[in-house]
Amino acid sequence: MGTLPGVQHWDLRGLTVAPHEPVILDSSRGAARSVVLHLPAGEALQDHQVHERAHLVVVDGEVEIARDGETTIAGGPGLLAVFEPGERHEVRARSDARLLLVLAPWPGEGHPGARDA
Repeated sequence: MGTLPGVQHWDLRGLTVAPHEPVILDSSRGAARSVVLHLPAGEALQDHQVHERAHLVVVDGEVEIARDGETTIAGGPGLLAVFEPGERHEVRARSDARLLLVLAPWPGEGHPGARDA
């Protein structure tokens, strides 16, 4: 992979990301936080919500996304799902999955980390 001055970039498929150990790629207060996760087959990011608008991109693998206990969408690499702040959802891996999560703005209103601004 080449370089371009002033541009941060990552090979999302080539990163070493262990299960249950998310990797923060970039975090800029007032802008966004980008995180890569490895979700093993059969495991889930159980029903939850975040304070920020969340953009979830499936990089590798297959996932199911549910709201209110019902599966609403399933997909693989290239799937983009966007959740509004406070929107409850669950993400379950049908196979080992690598996910890119972008939270914006970071930190969102009401996030505990917003207090140290």
